[in-house]
Amino acid sequence: MLFSSMIFLWGFLPIVFLLYFMTKEQYRNYILLIASIIFYAWGEPIYILLMLLSISCNYVFGLCIHKTSKQTVRRIWLIVCVTVNLGLLWYFKYSTTFFSLVNRIVGQDYIKIKEIILPIGISFYTFQAMSYVIDLYREEIPVQKNILNLALYISFFPQLIAGPIVKYKEVNEQLAHRIVKEDDLAYGIKRFIYGLGKKVLISNTVAAIADNMFAVAVDNLGTALTWFAVAMYTLQIYFDFSGYSDMAIGLGRIFGFRFMENFNYPYISQSIKEFWRRWHISLSGWFRDYVYIPLGGNRKGKLRTYLNLFIVFLLTGIWHGASLNFLCWGLWHGFFIVIERLGLGRLLEKNPIKIFNHIYTMLIVVIGWAMFRCSSVGEAITILKAMGTLHSANGYVLRNFVTNYDCIVIVLGILFCGVVQKAIPKIAVWFHENNNNVLEYVLLFAVMGLSIMSLVSGTYNPFIYFQF
Repeated sequence: MLFSSMIFLWGFLPIVFLLYFMTKEQYRNYILLIASIIFYAWGEPIYILLMLLSISCNYVFGLCIHKTSKQTVRRIWLIVCVTVNLGLLWYFKYSTTFFSLVNRIVGQDYIKIKEIILPIGISFYTFQAMSYVIDLYREEIPVQKNILNLALYISFFPQLIAGPIVKYKEVNEQLAHRIVKEDDLAYGIKRFIYGLGKKVLISNTVAAIADNMFAVAVDNLGTALTWFAVAMYTLQIYFDFSGYSDMAIGLGRIFGFRFMENFNYPYISQSIKEFWRRWHISLSGWFRDYVYIPLGGNRKGKLRTYLNLFIVFLLTGIWHGASLNFLCWGLWHGFFIVIERLGLGRLLEKNPIKIFNHIYTMLIVVIGWAMFRCSSVGEAITILKAMGTLHSANGYVLRNFVTNYDCIVIVLGILFCGVVQKAIPKIAVWFHENNNNVLEYVLLFAVMGLSIMSLVSGTYNPFIYFQF
């Protein structure tokens, strides 16, 4: 079920809202848990069993770690738990690719491969579940003895499918008790509507342009149009993913949960290091807390620091998918993170002409998105060659793909992906506050109305990160 679907907007969400606020506080978690199970089972009923298995395993392993005082035994339980979690993730997400690689190496179909459908959201809820057990092992949180509360944490529908990845310690107290004030409701609705507008009005529009352009052989598009197509995907993935995060944060606030921000205008960054402080913040934070720091972080010398960074970005790429293009995308970013550590970062900080920093950063990011969008390394190489080799289009011009309406949306997308917010900081502050003025009400009604009209017309709608 999509947030940007009519059945969610006019059926599921109003019913859950009414039931939640009609129910006594001590029973509200049950309403949200049942709603979350229905939400997940709506599209993939069979895989609800997998999520319930994940919940049960992590609950049991958590109790085992809690009840054991010997550090060695606790560590063994943790290793077994992490292995089970990653084993499930590996089987559903990576086993097909692995077995195909084995067959290629041996030169025959040594392993019979059956099609495995990737369960929606498995990468997100697996990482959330592991954060609970790891923090419990570190004695940073109390054990959760109520399996239903743990189940709600792992399966809560606003951020179940595509994040943000919420650490248990961030919502532990909220699971037990929370108060929803009028301001929370107002802010939650506002944030949800703006997120819906990002997705439906901007992301869907530029997505259709990008898809139409990439459907043409890049040799026929020419250099300029290939760059334009990748630029459209650059806008698409930001407004798609940040829009989903806005909706998730808004829905969470409506029900009393305060989730962390997942995006902070990453396209205004002036270094790749800064970009990753602003892009998919919850994933970056997860890898920092559970991979980078345990590996030693920057405490074991420069060479070890560079190696740790490469490992983190290698895993970041792999987390997104089994295809080699994701691995290359992760290493691409990891390479420039290390280069900036070696001295480029200091040059960027001292550079008085900051626009060059921004151009450098966006160049790296856009080239990275060209790799990310492809389904294979071969396809990525073809697109990168087209971007790096000057040649004209073969019978195609921009007007073949872009309408006057599209031009307006593209301009708005460029301006409001961080340009306007940086130039006029009050706009960014205004977005994160309850303003309670006529202008905002008019804007919200306009965004909601236009979004509904777009959805009714049946335009492009899937979320990019649902596949991860």
